[in-house]
Amino acid sequence: MCTVEARLLALWFRHRVGLDMVRFHLPGYYDIPVTQELSVSEQDRIRCFGSEDPQMAAYHDDEWGVPVHDDQELFEHLTLDSFQAGLSWQIILRKRENFRRAFQGFDIEKVAGYTDADVKRLLGDAGIVRNRGKIEAAIGNARAVLRLQEQYGSLDSYLWSFTGGATLLGPPAHTLDEIPTSSPESDAMSKDLKTHGFKFVGTTICYAFMQAVGMVDDHIVPCFKYRPRSGRA
Repeated sequence: MCTVEARLLALWFRHRVGLDMVRFHLPGYYDIPVTQELSVSEQDRIRCFGSEDPQMAAYHDDEWGVPVHDDQELFEHLTLDSFQAGLSWQIILRKRENFRRAFQGFDIEKVAGYTDADVKRLLGDAGIVRNRGKIEAAIGNARAVLRLQEQYGSLDSYLWSFTGGATLLGPPAHTLDEIPTSSPESDAMSKDLKTHGFKFVGTTICYAFMQAVGMVDDHIVPCFKYRPRSGRA
């Protein structure tokens, strides 16, 4: 019997005997405490990723694939995804609050105004990823965002134009390995961002960004957040 089955059996036992707390033991398993806080639907649900890490699980459940239309939040996502290059998202997520502090909440105008002194400050901040190229790219990208806002009205309208303003539903993948790492839309976004002066915006970074901000829904079939595929949401 697996741990999930043991939890289910323990929950059933608690319901039958009317106890608020039981401790269920099976040979070869740890004692399994069952309290009112334990919910099979919450703790044993299938996710694309993150079930073993509460912070990653919360990110998966509440943020990944949820449409974002606020310019400042979009800039934050794009910046963090650029810092992720060569690293895992888990590392960046662990440092996200430090990034928000260091980059003043990702206020676009403030970051665009950063000077060499700010670059030095950020390079000395152990709470973030201290990579000069990525730090300078974040500042340059903030300045590029201001130009885009002037030209297109908002960063939101510009970025979402690459999916026609809709969430694209990815292929019905059963594992993360089946999910693509780029698409024609991310190729187009990457190419166009570069013409506007953005850096660290390769197609793989753009696709990860599109997944994060809900431009693409790539939840796998077994995931509790999966939606049947019909093209666009």
